[in-house]
Amino acid sequence: MASQSVRILNTTSLLRAARQLKEVGGPRLAQNMTRRVRRAAEPLQNDMRQTILGLQIQSQGRKAGKRGGPSPTRRPLRATIAGAVRTSVRTGSNPGARVWVDKDRLPHDLRNMASALNTGRVRHPVFGNRRRWAQQNTTPLWWDSTVAKHVPRMQSEVARILDDIRDQLT
Repeated sequence: MASQSVRILNTTSLLRAARQLKEVGGPRLAQNMTRRVRRAAEPLQNDMRQTILGLQIQSQGRKAGKRGGPSPTRRPLRATIAGAVRTSVRTGSNPGARVWVDKDRLPHDLRNMASALNTGRVRHPVFGNRRRWAQQNTTPLWWDSTVAKHVPRMQSEVARILDDIRDQLT
């Protein structure tokens, strides 16, 4: 499982339902299915954002006699990553719901930060000085554990949606 992307799929059933929707159901039924699948994924997206915002990141602290100071950026790390968590729903050839960190919505220097935080260890140069490095630690696998809490609920919700659509098509 990738640390920045998670998919909840029942490919065979979703493919069959997507084909039937195109043949019989029309756009209104397809929009209804997409809306309901997106709604099933929203609690995961919200929980992911809350988990990121509450993530404790601890540094090793300054060593005696070392200088320090304020961060050169005023950008809030957790809020920036939380704002990049997205959900998409596809009903085409690869149907399903996907919750991921959209790297395009992150500043260039934070593109891989979500996966680095998921490892539980972030190593970075001190204020951009590549001769001095610092390490910060956080809860490892926070992304994976948050997703694991939501998988059973989402799978049952998608199965219920597919049953409802199957009933409407017959």
